[in-house]
This record gives sequence, structure tokens and C-alpha cells, in this order.
Amino acid sequence: MTAETMDAAVVEREVIHPAWVRVCHWINALAVLMMVGSGWQIYDASPLFDFRFPKSIALGQWLGGALLWHFAAMWLLVVNGLVYLTLGIATGRFRRKLLPISPAAVIADAKAALTFKLSHDDLTHYNAVQKALYAGIILTGVVIVLSGLSIWKPVQFQELTALFGGYDAARYVHFVAMAAIVAFLVVHISLALLVPRSLRAMIFGQ
Repeated sequence: MTAETMDAAVVEREVIHPAWVRVCHWINALAVLMMVGSGWQIYDASPLFDFRFPKSIALGQWLGGALLWHFAAMWLLVVNGLVYLTLGIATGRFRRKLLPISPAAVIADAKAALTFKLSHDDLTHYNAVQKALYAGIILTGVVIVLSGLSIWKPVQFQELTALFGGYDAARYVHFVAMAAIVAFLVVHISLALLVPRSLRAMIFGQ
């Protein structure tokens, strides 16, 4: 077999997610699950609303144990998040993948998704709904970290706590951000199951 024939036989497939994206994604998934589970246990110790999360889905068994899990996951999430944001900006991936975001395009793609007419053939390209969701979850991640800091150290970070309207208001902001992340996870996992190629791409890159 000649070199030309061998070259013709090789089908080059574009890398959808580079290695750093995949590593950050899975570390982030682990950190978020740990934070949500332990956060539910912490919430149960002083609930904001008239309900509690079952211990079977909470992490830590009691307040002290949940706090240890939460703080450990917090540092993992913050360090990994900073690496992801830095590389996303430095490599231009965020600009290429998430911009521009047009409200009209988001509405059009949302209608197409609801009627099962939204194409997923090209995984290298994000549709408008994906752009909005991914950009939104990055901003939500920033909010949940900052509100968490204002709850954790309300005296040391009193200016930050005041920015959220005080300690009690920061707890509500933190809870709402958590709920938004959980809702995103439900949609994200559901789409991954509906489009298995997207899950493969996040594992193997292609």
C-alpha cells in the first residue's frame, strides 16, 4: 500500500472537545455533585422553606460532616473553575463557541427543540439555546461561589455580603443558584442521553 493510498484511507475527525475541556468537565461534575449533596444536608440544618431534603440524597449525614464535604468540594470547584475560565478565554474557545448570542436565535432554536426539529448533527457547533445555557451556567457558577463566600465569612467579606443584601438574602441567592444548577444538570444529562454521541465526545474528544 502506497503512502498516498494510506493517507486517503485515513479519515481525520475533528476534535470536538480538547483534553483540557474534558478533564475540567468531569472534575467539575464531581465537585458540583459533592457540593449539591452536602449543600442539601447543610440546608436541612436550617431550612429556608417548609421542606427538607431526604438524607438518602444528601451528603455528610450531619451538619459537621456536610460542611467538611462542602468545603473540600468548594476548593476543587474554585480551582478547577479558574483553570477552565482561564483556558476558555486564553484559547478563544468561549468566544468561538458562545458568541454571539442572539435573543431571536435563542427563541427560534427553543421552538425547534420543543418540536423535536433541532438538529444535533454537528457537535462542533452550539445552537443558540446551548450558547445561552452554557453562558448562563458559567455566570451562575460565579454567583454561587460569591454568595457562598458571603455566607461562609460574612464578617471578613462584609462588602460582598452587603452586595447580596445581607447574610439572609445571600442564603436565598445561594439556594436559587443551586436550584438553577440542578435544573441545568437535569437538562444537560437528558440531552446527553438523547444524543449519545455528545457523551462520547466528552469522554474521547470525538
